[in-house]
Amino acid sequence: MPNRKSKNSVCKRSLSLLMTYGITPKIVLLEGSKTNTNIHLLLLTYETIQNNIKFSIVSSTRKRRVFPFTAVIGQEEMKLALLLNVIDPRIGGVMIMGDRGTGKSTTIRALADLLPGIEVVTGDPYNSSPVDPDLQSSDVRDRIEGGESLPTDQKQVPMVDLPLGATEDRLCGTIDIEKALSEGIRAFEPGLLAKANRGLLYVDEVNLLDDHLVDVLLDSAASGWNTVEREGVSVRHPARFVLIGSGNPEEGELRPQLLDRFGMSVEVRTVRDAELRVQVVDQRTAFDNDPDDFSISKQSDQDSLQAKVVEAQNRLSQVSIDNELRLKISGVCGELDVDGLRGDIVTNRAARALAAFEGRTEVSEEDIARVVSCSLRHRLRKDPLEQVDSGDRVVKAFCKVFERNENADISEFELTASR
Repeated sequence: MPNRKSKNSVCKRSLSLLMTYGITPKIVLLEGSKTNTNIHLLLLTYETIQNNIKFSIVSSTRKRRVFPFTAVIGQEEMKLALLLNVIDPRIGGVMIMGDRGTGKSTTIRALADLLPGIEVVTGDPYNSSPVDPDLQSSDVRDRIEGGESLPTDQKQVPMVDLPLGATEDRLCGTIDIEKALSEGIRAFEPGLLAKANRGLLYVDEVNLLDDHLVDVLLDSAASGWNTVEREGVSVRHPARFVLIGSGNPEEGELRPQLLDRFGMSVEVRTVRDAELRVQVVDQRTAFDNDPDDFSISKQSDQDSLQAKVVEAQNRLSQVSIDNELRLKISGVCGELDVDGLRGDIVTNRAARALAAFEGRTEVSEEDIARVVSCSLRHRLRKDPLEQVDSGDRVVKAFCKVFERNENADISEFELTASR
């Protein structure tokens, strides 16, 4: 055992360590206890705190590593469709259908890690914006109108996973039972839609999700608001998010009415080229062996793409589309007998987002050619027993309206980065 002098030294170090990390020590002498007892307690306290602080330092400096978005090989159509929806969330989300093990979930989760942080009102459960009234909860708006200066924080863009077993209460929000029982008041407990506001909401195997939940999701995604009326509680809060669904068509299709509510549809196929497959395996192996080192090696690419997305978001309002091109877009939708006007709206928005992403302020015919298939092909299925069109009908209608040769290079109609 250490002598009294060393014990006193440990006591001082222990007290100093407590104060350094904002812990005010309160030494209580137990009845009938001696000073030695308290010294032993402080010895234990010092060792415990030291270990906890080491653990907390490691935990704070390490965050869960996500496979970098820029390291995903192939699947260019999926990646660009996701980026266009981030640039303009009003496009309405992306439906990604494809084979198993093609990187759908990996790419989607990597997207959130790529995006820049957002400024939110401190303590607000809806990620309210301090400046945009359309992205503010009623409580935040009332406080701003009352002249209150609200504190803000920077946080990462929220990424919310909706599990297949989720209930409507968990999705939309419900009565706060704890407050009802403990305080006897009616209070609202926000759900996943509130958490996803200004972020991404991802539904894996969306084709297996209960239809009524899909309806709620799509209604909120289209309007940007979630309204809850139940048990005497009436709440309306912002719920503007990029809705991303993925699934395997072998396990079932979505109803045509629900497919139409997604802005864009993307088909993901297994990479067949042997060299590309080896590259994918090597990239994944390198990431699994040392996530930190692999992520650092891709950081410059991540930063470059992030800056490009932010510039596109700022440029979007300046992008224009010629009236003749808009008439032709509607002509394509009419030729395909697309129900409603969502196809027209989404094609216009996607073409503008693509032009903004590539640094231009005017939409070209080539921009429309590259987004039209993803924007319209899932809207052609009117019979639930039909398969989603591969895009051939859309290409033929486009060539007819835009007076192009139907034997044109198919790569002109692929949603990929400009060459």
